[in-house]
Amino acid sequence: MTLASADVIPTHDIYAKARFNMVESQIRTNKVTDSKLLAAMSQTPRQIFVPTALAGVAYVDKSLRIAPNRYLQEPLVIARLLQEAMVEPGDKALVIGAGTGYSAAILADLAGSVAGVESDPGLADTARSNLAALAVSNAVVHTGPLEQGLAASGPYDVILIDGMIADLPKQIADQIADHGRLVTVQAQEGRCGAGMLYRMLGGSVSGRILFDASGPFLPGFEPRSAFAL
Repeated sequence: MTLASADVIPTHDIYAKARFNMVESQIRTNKVTDSKLLAAMSQTPRQIFVPTALAGVAYVDKSLRIAPNRYLQEPLVIARLLQEAMVEPGDKALVIGAGTGYSAAILADLAGSVAGVESDPGLADTARSNLAALAVSNAVVHTGPLEQGLAASGPYDVILIDGMIADLPKQIADQIADHGRLVTVQAQEGRCGAGMLYRMLGGSVSGRILFDASGPFLPGFEPRSAFAL
């Protein structure tokens, strides 16, 4: 599968209008008011983070398949999660499920530093190439199991799990810094799913539902079988 490249974006950027419409019609009108976040999404060329064949629909508010069993989440879901994370310029951030690097690129405009972890070596390489092409210097993508996070570089002020999860593993929760925030989409009993905000305060993690959301499960975060031995 061939992914679009920042190297082939024409100087006049044929996607600029689509990006403007995404921010103004999909995101700003749906409770996203953070000016720095809106600016980051206005400047980041989402089309380079999807397969070339999908570049024309990169700004539609839907999940887009970037590899087998892997998806780029809807722009509005990413925007609402990151707004709730209240990212500060000095924050250390982690993206679990970095994919092709889109969320890492957005976070790099908001945080002091960004680490990404990606289990698919091909996606990780693409993420590194995309971030380099956009001259993002404060984000690094590591290859490794998603469900383990990246404890060696933690703890983190902000963690984004970029995909739906069944439950928040303790191993990931332990990587949230004191007063840190973790955002993700989580499956809910009796409903399809919800955007979630978790906070670490004094060694204790608490979570609350933010908004209805759904999507494919991130590998390693699927529901455990009720019949597993």
